[in-house]
Amino acid sequence: MKVVIMAGGKGTRIAAIASDIPKPMVPIAGKPILEHQIDCLARNNFTDIIMVVGHLGEKIKDYFTDGSKWDCTISYYTETEPLGTAGALYKIIDNLSDDFILINGDIIFDIDFSRFIAFHSTQKALATLVVHPNNHPFDSALLITDQEHRVIQWLNKEDSRLYYKNQVNAGIHILSKNLLAKAGPHKEKVDLDRDILKPLISCGAIYAYNTPEYIKDMGTPERYAQVSTDIERGIVRKRNLSCPQEAVFLDRDGTINTLNGFVTKPEQLELIDGTPEAIRRINSSGYLSIVITNQPVIARGEASLIDLENIHHKLETELGRKGAYLDDIFFCPHHPDKGFPGERPEYKINCECRKPKPGMLFQAALKYNIDLSKSYMVGDDIKDVLAGIAAGCKPILLKPNADNKEENIDGRRVLIFSNLNDFIQHVMILEDTKC
Repeated sequence: MKVVIMAGGKGTRIAAIASDIPKPMVPIAGKPILEHQIDCLARNNFTDIIMVVGHLGEKIKDYFTDGSKWDCTISYYTETEPLGTAGALYKIIDNLSDDFILINGDIIFDIDFSRFIAFHSTQKALATLVVHPNNHPFDSALLITDQEHRVIQWLNKEDSRLYYKNQVNAGIHILSKNLLAKAGPHKEKVDLDRDILKPLISCGAIYAYNTPEYIKDMGTPERYAQVSTDIERGIVRKRNLSCPQEAVFLDRDGTINTLNGFVTKPEQLELIDGTPEAIRRINSSGYLSIVITNQPVIARGEASLIDLENIHHKLETELGRKGAYLDDIFFCPHHPDKGFPGERPEYKINCECRKPKPGMLFQAALKYNIDLSKSYMVGDDIKDVLAGIAAGCKPILLKPNADNKEENIDGRRVLIFSNLNDFIQHVMILEDTKC
């Protein structure tokens, strides 16, 4: 499969870092952004690369030449005038493989491409876009998907939003040449999102591949500084899902949001003070942040799956406004006890996922290659502790005014903290030094 890198950006927002070189050549941790990309591609055995260059493109050609230094074959297409984010694809279409990878040249990433390609092949997609949660979803393009991960709506940052899933277009795609043919003829300047992908959403063959792996753009000096630090600490490589992951599993009610009865609609969800700051620390630590929550309101008939989805969208929206995000949310809809008005019999079962059983933790571990023995389970209920112990995690119990105690629960030493932020300050801050 061939790879096309769009490396013609001027990088006006990051000009303070370097204004005399093209944006993809801005150095990070001693080498250009593009070289970090090629290193990752080569590790994944993608060695046939086409670079689309424009502004100061000769500097890119002079540095990478034919790519042999990286055991790759690199060719170039030079835009003599701006063609948009997809115009060049029509110029080089005869040199593309039937499916090809398209990458924005201004992002740092390290992902397991084998997972990405397997997903694309399974869906038989015309286009698959990598999406991920980030810490600034309010100024990013968001993709809305159905239960099959099919894109059904595309929200640009200027579009009206209330509550949403933090699922941001990351700038890595697998595209089919048939997609370009299906999009039909275009003017010289073509925008990939506006002119090709968005109009073809209705065909039902545009999919989103959601991953917590490391992908960041260099749009601002602040993001540049963050990525530089993350590379030096080894976090970028560590987040590749081919490597065993470490996670902080979080209960929801009473841990992230206030505990005041069952939450059955979005307006009832309120974050505990300090929660966004705590989760933001987890995000920057190299650990995954994953919610593990019992939601018996589904079985009891007090909320629908759509209601729960909207509640979680509010949760992600409120965290995103504070620069924090969750890598995933796992929930158990079951409840074994019967006798509730409006209960749903299909969910009244004794399942393997309802805490204190560890089923949801095992599901997350399988999905994201998580080493449970190096992960935490944090919650405010003994059920959370027991689920963590059963899964082999390090259990953390939250109790008001706990003053950093410890207890022996089910034969395990369990640390107890007053709240999530207290746990982060006393335990996770030490873990940061391991990265």
